[in-house]
Amino acid sequence: MNDNLSIIILAAGKGSRMKSTTPKVLHKISGFEMLYYSIKEAKKLSDDIHVVLYHQASRVQKAMDKYFTDINYTIQDHENYPGTGGAVMNINLKHENTLVLNGDMPLIQSSELEKFNTNDNSAIVMSVLQLDDATGYGRVIVENNSVVKIVEQKDCNDEELKVTTANAGIYSFNTKFLNDNLPKLSNDNAQEEYYITDLVEFAIEANETVTPLIVDEENFKGVNSKFDLATAEVIHQNRIKKEFMSNGVIMRMPDTIFIDSSVQIEGESIIENNVTLLGNTQIINSHVKTGSVVEDSTLEDSDIGPIARIRPKSILKDTHIGNFVEVKKSNLNGVKAGHLSYLGDSDIDTGTNIGAGTITCNYDGKNKFKTIIGKNVFIGSNTKLIAPITLEDNCMTAAGSTLSKNVKSGQLAITRTKVRIIKDYFYKFFGKK
Repeated sequence: MNDNLSIIILAAGKGSRMKSTTPKVLHKISGFEMLYYSIKEAKKLSDDIHVVLYHQASRVQKAMDKYFTDINYTIQDHENYPGTGGAVMNINLKHENTLVLNGDMPLIQSSELEKFNTNDNSAIVMSVLQLDDATGYGRVIVENNSVVKIVEQKDCNDEELKVTTANAGIYSFNTKFLNDNLPKLSNDNAQEEYYITDLVEFAIEANETVTPLIVDEENFKGVNSKFDLATAEVIHQNRIKKEFMSNGVIMRMPDTIFIDSSVQIEGESIIENNVTLLGNTQIINSHVKTGSVVEDSTLEDSDIGPIARIRPKSILKDTHIGNFVEVKKSNLNGVKAGHLSYLGDSDIDTGTNIGAGTITCNYDGKNKFKTIIGKNVFIGSNTKLIAPITLEDNCMTAAGSTLSKNVKSGQLAITRTKVRIIKDYFYKFFGKK
């Protein structure tokens, strides 16, 4: 951690181009809000982090409070001091240097941010992109490895519009320079806003050093629309999957797989195409087959699918789950459930076989109840287990049974009505034709 660096994260904007009632920085990629990633990376570098809020400020702060407890929040005086310059005013900064980030850059990495700590005498180190086409970006004019001018696109003349060196929007300030020059900012411009970029002009006019830092466009990609959001998520997903595969995980058609950034995969696990892994899921030496979904659950030495769903708070060990099986809030240890079953709120032990069509009837419309199944139990196909119910070790249920009473060890439980056969009923009902 850098002990001379404060960090400001700008997260006050509405994000009109997102066309959403959700604040821009709360839109998610890979399971987490964009602002979460900015704060997470900032915390690797600094113990003095300030997040600037305005639009739906309480909602944004509440969302971040789920993850972080030591962040300083500032509400921008947007009515009197709108704009990026206004956003960094009136913040009590602890350290010698101040890095200003944007909350809508979810691909940023701390290793890239560390490069702004140049240990020279620059008043400002600013991020610069080398682009083929800089349309949409503010232009940065560089001479002799020093910034000599910065201009917003709407203020560019014809020659400046041809410049392909663009402002990526991240700045590292000498904190004393920042505090001394913020009061000099003016909103005498077309937007009547206070621009943080004006501080660059102040430094140039005062013959202070403004150092350009060439950065990678992917890491500093801003999100301003739903299309940008989707594009950023693809990049983020590729990073996640590359890391897992480099550590020995096998992935089939990884472009079709979705993995939240909180998921953990260990050992030589296999993840097939069209799999979705969500939340605090752990996959340990397991095989997740095509089209399956696992959420907030643990799979260890198990295989599931194809097309299986493992819902939150499930733990599967040494277990086989087949196609069209749904498991929810259950502990399965050494179990086989081959197909077409629902296992909810249940504990099922070693050697038990769950027949096709088995349902644990765990909900009575008001409350959820538990099903407990012991070792070496054979559940016949199309069995309904009405919870609360316990099936002891070494017992059986007959196919088609509906059970509401406990079954003791060694017993067979069977519930069937007597079969009636009515001769020629088909012809009576439909007629002989």
